[in-house]
Amino acid sequence: MSCFETSTFAKNPDVMNQEVLVQACTKLGWKFAKTANELTIFQLNENENLRGEYAMKIVGNKVTYNTYYLKNARSKVNELQSVFYELNVKYAEESIIREFKKQGWSFKSNDKFKANVEEKVSFYMVGRSKLQEESEKIAQIKFTILKDGSVKTDSDYIPRDIHELADKAMLELESIIGSKREIIGKEIPLKYKHKTFCENKKTISLNKK
Repeated sequence: MSCFETSTFAKNPDVMNQEVLVQACTKLGWKFAKTANELTIFQLNENENLRGEYAMKIVGNKVTYNTYYLKNARSKVNELQSVFYELNVKYAEESIIREFKKQGWSFKSNDKFKANVEEKVSFYMVGRSKLQEESEKIAQIKFTILKDGSVKTDSDYIPRDIHELADKAMLELESIIGSKREIIGKEIPLKYKHKTFCENKKTISLNKK
């Protein structure tokens, strides 16, 4: 669901998107081979000899590190993650915008946002309801992307028709980002109790007239 809630697409360190990994390996100068569903990183520097073994293998988006043959494994993993996460921020941003635009939503910049150590990007996706009876046709979802590519969302009331479209986009993003959304429902103002169809959320007397 995507109205009156905050949610997080948490970054799992053992899950890395292959498309972003290819970019990271190219930037680092690491050698790799790619088949349909598998990416194998087999050389991290010219002097390294892994005796035919892989350094890292990614099947789907699940990463396996060969810590037996890989010298300084932790430092190499950290090196990869630092580059991967930087690229992953851009990947997450592009993915969100693309998937929501597919569902008819539009991009809106967050002019008040200033990037910091933890939060790198913030923007809104805006939807417009086509329901004749809807009095509040425009809704927006705020997205904030953290330094590792994790995504946080925040939303209030969303009309039924564009709510369903937002849910479709969110479902696609779970697959793309590689993690399920962790959702926390917000309290629903009393004025929306008769309108909203979000479930399992409390109602409070806000903006009551």
